[in-house]
Amino acid sequence: MPEPTVTQLSAGYFHSYSVVGLLAIVGVLFVAVAFGAGRLLRPVVPTPEKLLTYECGVDPVGEGWAHTQVRYYVYAFLYVIFAVDSIFLFPWATVFAAPGYGAATLVEMFIFLGFLAVGLLYAWKKGVLEWT
Repeated sequence: MPEPTVTQLSAGYFHSYSVVGLLAIVGVLFVAVAFGAGRLLRPVVPTPEKLLTYECGVDPVGEGWAHTQVRYYVYAFLYVIFAVDSIFLFPWATVFAAPGYGAATLVEMFIFLGFLAVGLLYAWKKGVLEWT
């Protein structure tokens, strides 16, 4: 059986990229057509009521500047950190069951959980977790 030539190999290599490129072009065209159709088909009737600032169903009163306490953002940030880190536990659980990976993955996961525990301890010591 003859070996494939460089031209045949490169054709197969670029064929896979052309499929991805074609799919990307089709995706961009689909979005562009959807936005264009929305712009053409929607009714445009600007009224003074529609041009008012709308905020959660309440008429805007007062100044546009409002103070928000930082602790809400800290809680949200801590939640995101621990939610994203907990996602790493699921692949670990599947690899842990595979033969030959048990001890190494167990040590790596305890190191990972140790870093999370140190971060949580730091936040607790700084008083970030107190809701007062």
